[in-house]
Amino acid sequence: MTRTATGDAIHTTGFYWHERCFWHDPGAIGVFSSAGAFLQPQPASESPESKRRLKNLLEVSGLIDELVVVKPPPATREDLEYFHTGRYLDELEKGDLQGGGDGGDCAPYTAGSLAAAKQSAGLAIAAVEDVALGIRRRAYALCRPPGHHAESDRGRGFCLLGNIPVAIKRARALGQIGRVAVLDWDVHHGNGTQSAFYDDPDVFTLSIHQAGNYPLDTGAFEEQGEGAGLGCNLNAPMPPGCGIGAYRYAMSHLILPALTDFRPELIVVACGYDACAKDPLGKMLLNSGAFSEMTEQIRKLAEQVCDGRLVMVHEGGYSEGYAPLCGHAAIAALADSDTRVPDPQNAEIAAWGYQALQPHQRELIDAWSKSLATPA
Repeated sequence: MTRTATGDAIHTTGFYWHERCFWHDPGAIGVFSSAGAFLQPQPASESPESKRRLKNLLEVSGLIDELVVVKPPPATREDLEYFHTGRYLDELEKGDLQGGGDGGDCAPYTAGSLAAAKQSAGLAIAAVEDVALGIRRRAYALCRPPGHHAESDRGRGFCLLGNIPVAIKRARALGQIGRVAVLDWDVHHGNGTQSAFYDDPDVFTLSIHQAGNYPLDTGAFEEQGEGAGLGCNLNAPMPPGCGIGAYRYAMSHLILPALTDFRPELIVVACGYDACAKDPLGKMLLNSGAFSEMTEQIRKLAEQVCDGRLVMVHEGGYSEGYAPLCGHAAIAALADSDTRVPDPQNAEIAAWGYQALQPHQRELIDAWSKSLATPA
C-alpha cells in the first residue's frame, strides 16, 4: 500500500532495518564464490556480522535515538517485477523450496534467504518512497543481502534482488518521483544498477569503484549509456591503492559537478564500505572519516539541488570490525548529528603512505572529466 505525506511531514532521518535480513545464509564459502575440495569451510565474507555490529553500534552510541526507526514489510512479487523477470523470480522461489542454490553468478543462498532478500528489497522500497513523498527528508536502509550486482534475470556477486532498481522503478511507476541520481561508492562496480537504467535519460547512474575488481566485464569509463540514456551513466574505475586524496579529488572534480548538472529530484547512494582500508575484498585505503566526508558532501548537495531528498542503501563492506565504524560515521553525517564514536585507526590510516593524491590519479580523473558524453 502506498503511503502519502501529510501537511506536517516529519523532516527527520529514518533508519530502515529488520532482523530478517540478518538471517540470510550464503553458506560456508569464505571469500570464494563456492565451496571446494581443498577449501576448509568458513563463514562467507558476506556475513551478517558487519551489518549487525553496525546496528548494535548505533544502539550503544545513542545515535539510533536520533533516528526514526522503521521496520517496513517485505517486497511483494508485484514490487519485484518492476525490475526482475518472472522467470528469474520463479527460479528463486523454486530454489528456496529445494533448500537453496545459486542465483546466477556468485550469488549462493540457502533456505530462508529469499525471505531475507524480499525483506531487504522492502527496506529500500520504503526508504525511497518515504523520502520521495516527504514523509522523511533522509533515510538509511540497512539492506542485506546487498543488491547492486543483481541483474533483471539473475543474481550476481552476493546479490539476489536489485534493491535500488526495484525501489526506484516502483517509485517512478507510481508517480512518486521523476529524475533520480544513483551514486555507488561500493568498491565493486554497480553493474546491476547500471543495466537497469542504461538507456533511461531520467536516471543518472554513477559508480566510483576499484578498476578490475568484480565484476570483470563491466565498469569501464567508456560505458556512458545508450540511446536516450547516453551521457547518463558515469563510471570512475579507480586504480587499486587509491586513498583519501584520490577519492576526495574524484568527488570534487567529477562526481559532484556531474550530479549538480543533472539536477535530480532524489539522490540515492549505494553505500558500500568495502573501499575501506581494512576490507578483505577491496584494495583501497579509505578510513571512516572519508565516508563521513563523502556523506556530508552528498547531503549538502542534496540540500542544494533536490530539497535534501537523500537515501542511502547499504551494499558491501566485509570487515566485521571496521565497517561498523565507517557506517556509524556515514549515518551520523547523514543525520547531521554530533553523536560520534572514536575510531582508533582513523588517524593512523590517514597517515599511511600514498594517501595523498598521486599524479597518475589526478591525470586519470582530469581526463575523465574532459571526456564525458553529452546527454542525448
